[in-house]
Amino acid sequence: MAMRSPLPVRDGVGATRLHVPLTGPWPTVSAYMVERFFHLDPRWLLSRFDDGEIVAFDGSAVARDAPLGAEEFVWYYREPPAETHIPFEIEILHQDRDLVVIDKPHFLPSTPAGRYVQNSALVRLRRLLDNPDLAPVHRLDRATAGLLMFSARPVTRGAYQTLFQRRAIEKVYEAVSARPADWTDDLPRTVRLHIEKPRAQVCVEVDTEREPNSETLIELLDADEHVVHTLLHPHTGKMHQLRVHLASIGLGILHDNLYPILTDEKPDDHDRPLQLLARELRFTDPLSGEPREFLTRRRLRYAPGGAPTSGDPGTATTRF
Repeated sequence: MAMRSPLPVRDGVGATRLHVPLTGPWPTVSAYMVERFFHLDPRWLLSRFDDGEIVAFDGSAVARDAPLGAEEFVWYYREPPAETHIPFEIEILHQDRDLVVIDKPHFLPSTPAGRYVQNSALVRLRRLLDNPDLAPVHRLDRATAGLLMFSARPVTRGAYQTLFQRRAIEKVYEAVSARPADWTDDLPRTVRLHIEKPRAQVCVEVDTEREPNSETLIELLDADEHVVHTLLHPHTGKMHQLRVHLASIGLGILHDNLYPILTDEKPDDHDRPLQLLARELRFTDPLSGEPREFLTRRRLRYAPGGAPTSGDPGTATTRF
């Protein structure tokens, strides 16, 4: 069972939990934190202890002079970073007592990470619905748009998470790639590769000597003289799987700054979103036993035929 925070969600953001060593060279819990967060002003950090902002499992304030070993975990609110507003909205496509499904725009992270906290789908949705218990049951990359599911109640969360663990949910994506000069239509095609994510590395690696651990069926939707529009059916859910699989057959996704070539990080260009969209979700509801099907309302901007931009999804059920 997950350890419950003694601090409530504040402004849509949960408190941070820190594991503190029970033994070591630090005389106090605060001394450990001062060394752990060496980049912060120690006077400011110690003042948070004095102000009762660092708390123990029971919610009581941890004193500045609490000896090491007095607490194995402490909780606190992170100072919110200065954020650049992401000017795109989420749409709620479905909401019931247990499940919320949204259409996520490009550039918006699924959960708080790094410099994005308030500008994340989770925090925006918690604030909009006034539900601190909301939690994602899967993830989409920040660069990917489309369907994202959230559990609304902890008591039923595991039932929906298990769908993904058992691969009992059908996911369909679509992508737009620049058409190679020598491209020949050899689709549909199933791509199988062994993908690993090394620590402290942005990109995943492909090991051609090892047994494949990822699989995607790639079908052709449309093509013109400039782009190839594909439908993707992932059988597994490895990190960056779809981006890597398309790049491996010469169809790297349009505006992908990771695959097949890692480029220098640049500020977001909202006119050049990654052309990858989580399009469909289908499964049997683990609570009711009824079939469920959700379809995105978004369209990839650079798909053949002049589709609406992914930042202009059309009529929305709820927008925020």
